[in-house]
This record gives sequence, C-alpha cells and structure tokens, in this order.
Amino acid sequence: MEPILKIENLKTSFMTSGGEVQAVRGVSFSVGKGEILGIVGESGSGKSVTSMSILRLLADTARIKDGSILFEGEDLTKLSKKQIRKIRGEKIAMIFQDPMSSLNPLIPVGKQVSEMIREHHPDKSREELKKEVMELFTRVRIPEPEKRYHSFPHEFSGGMRQRVMIAMALANKPELLIADEPTTALDVTIQDQILRQLRELEKEYGTSIIFITHDLGVVAELCDRVIVMYGGLVMEEAPIEDIFEHPSHPYTMGLLASIPDIEQNKEVRLSPIPGSPPDMTNPPKGCPFAPRCPYARSVCAVELPEFSAVGEGHYSRCFLLSPDAPADENNPFKLRSKP
Repeated sequence: MEPILKIENLKTSFMTSGGEVQAVRGVSFSVGKGEILGIVGESGSGKSVTSMSILRLLADTARIKDGSILFEGEDLTKLSKKQIRKIRGEKIAMIFQDPMSSLNPLIPVGKQVSEMIREHHPDKSREELKKEVMELFTRVRIPEPEKRYHSFPHEFSGGMRQRVMIAMALANKPELLIADEPTTALDVTIQDQILRQLRELEKEYGTSIIFITHDLGVVAELCDRVIVMYGGLVMEEAPIEDIFEHPSHPYTMGLLASIPDIEQNKEVRLSPIPGSPPDMTNPPKGCPFAPRCPYARSVCAVELPEFSAVGEGHYSRCFLLSPDAPADENNPFKLRSKP
C-alpha cells in the first residue's frame, strides 16, 4: 500500500523549568492511502504529541529535534508557518477529544464550519458556503441541518458536538484525518455511532485516518493496523488481527489483559499493569517498560531492543523475541505456538 504519510525517527521534546521532557524519542511509521491506523498507549506515551507534531500544533516550549514527516513526499518539518497553515484543514484535518473546548461558544456552529471552508476557498459566496455546510451536517447525521446551522455549541449534546467537529474536519475533503481520542468522553452508544461514521467516511472518500486512543476495544472495531506506544517509542506494530491473536510485546499483553470481558467469570479480577509510566525528563537507558515488565531480564534495563520483524507486517521491540533468548517459563513468546 502506497503511504500518504511517512514518519522517520521523529523526536519531539518540551523545554521546561524541570528539564527537557523527551515526549517522542525516535518514532517511525507510515499510513497508507485509505488506511485507518490506530495509535494506542497510556497517557504520557507520546501518541498525542506525535499527532500534534504532524500538523506542528505544538506549544511554544516544544521542539521537533530530529526526524522527518513526509506527507505526499513533502517534509512538513521544513515548511514555513504560512505553508503549514495551507495544509491544515485542507489536506490534513484533526478531530480533538473535547469538542466543547474546540468550538467557539459565542458563534453558531454553522458559521464556524463555513469559516473553515472560507479559509481555503475565499472566493465562495455565502450561499455556497451555507449549502456545503448543510450537506456536511446531513452527511454526519445532524438532524434538522437548517435549524442546527444557527445553533450554538451549548445547545448540542456531546455526541452532536463531536459530529460538528467531524463535519468541520471534513469540510475541505482532507486526504488525512487525525482523530485524537474523539470518543473518550462519549457514552458507548454514541461512541459506536461515531466509529461507524468514521469507517463510512473512509470508504466514501478514501480518506486515510490516524485514530489515537487508549482503548484497544475501539481499535479492534475501527482500525486496519495498530501501533502501540510507550515511553515515547513504538513498542509494537501489527495488522489488527495479529495484535489480538499474537501480541508480541509484554506491554501489549498487559493492555489486553486489562480489558474487561463481559463473558468472563465475575470472580475473575482484572489485571492492571503495576507501576507508573517513566519520567520522560530522565527516560530509562534501556527498555522503558522494563521496570513494570514481569518478564524483564538484566539486559532490558541497560540496552534498548531493536524494532524487529516477528511476522509479516508485524514488528516488536523486545529482547524476549530474539533468536538466542532462552525458552523458559519466564518467556511467554518462546512457549506459545508460532502464528
């Protein structure tokens, strides 16, 4: 699949009074045309900073210190502020987690969406803009679009506000859509509706999507491929089926074990991952997950594993998968049958 986005060795840090926070420490991945890629990880894993780096929507204290972000062959890290503004909203759009903080409470939502179109198409008339907004509202299933055009954000439910954000993101028919935890604050019924809409839009427009979440259940429903991040690094990358059937990193296994199962015996307790994420002002020298890993060996604390292939399109960063790793009871990968 031809990539529309290719990130190589991205490193993004924040300069603070307490030191340099190394939020992203050498991330590489690609997104194919028409593909939905999931990025999964705990808070502080670097997934949102990675997405913000793509559009250069970083705080003044942040710096992209190394790496490249190639979109249709053009390195976004080399563009001027004026050049990147032309790409935002037109070729690459973003849906944020909290629509209430993303929408202006004093302006009707219809006008806010129309301004997004006008920004990149200043010659369009007011009538043309309103017609396009009506069509967008209909497409994302906002009822009574004519009436809702004049409504303010507080007059919408959380799910409907998120639909407005999706309409705004799609206003200029972007080639890449970044959705940063867009369903976190929604109940499961509305969440399912939003996920179905994103999948329908991908099929209708062929839009590539990066879907960022901490919820592997959501990833299973929506995504074609997934990368798992921890400590500012990609720990595992795989097609969606492989990540559930053959997880190949202890952190991924921990995330899967912590998912509630409604068919599970009620007396079986959930298995949370013990410990806390690393301090990114002083990240571990070796594997960042080693202090929390039940299978960690001495080498894990002092050396960072390579990101290596473990199957077709499946990669992992773990010493336990190396050919010379011992096959004992403390190595879950050597004991299981190979895919």
